[in-house]
Amino acid sequence: MTDNGIRVLVETTPKRVFVSALDWPGLARAGRDEPAAIEALLAAAPRYAEVARAAGEAFQTDDLAVEVEERRVGDATTAFGAPSIIADADRRPVAAWEAARLAAIVEASWAAFDRIAAAAPEDLRKGPRGGGRDRTKVVEHVHGGDDSYASVIGIPAADRRSPSALRERVLAILREPSDGLPIADRKWPPRYAARRIAWHALDHAWEIEDRTDPG
Repeated sequence: MTDNGIRVLVETTPKRVFVSALDWPGLARAGRDEPAAIEALLAAAPRYAEVARAAGEAFQTDDLAVEVEERRVGDATTAFGAPSIIADADRRPVAAWEAARLAAIVEASWAAFDRIAAAAPEDLRKGPRGGGRDRTKVVEHVHGGDDSYASVIGIPAADRRSPSALRERVLAILREPSDGLPIADRKWPPRYAARRIAWHALDHAWEIEDRTDPG
């Protein structure tokens, strides 16, 4: 890998392609094909750098290079609009320092979403066909997604009664070192769980930013 390279997974469907940074949870963008998805990921890098810095990480955007480590066929979830494929790299063991890093980036991604949502107006700019949720509905959607993700990693309903309680449990799990096997013997290994959870928060944070009228 180059000095400022980002290792990525490319998951492809006829409808949509996702490019996801394997070492930077939450940095994942989609496009109609692989070049478009890579272009979108590079365009998002400056916004992602703010999240990384909030997590205590140095993320340099100058001369950023995307280096494809894995290419996989996507599934229906990929085509619908979410990075869905678990990479071979996601199954690597997670040392204690790496676990702390994953949790810090997820926590910073949630904080970015909260900050951006709190500053946004209720009425967001509609799409060309008049579609798109307003702010409250976006927030509800993100919280609902977090609840689903928490269930996938084995957090019981009693610990998911509020967004703050849910987040505390998710972060506690992600901070634990791992052998790379799925959390709670279910589906998602920690690296993928961090990637998916952080992506969902940032995807909608940036959506809110992009759909907020200036001023």
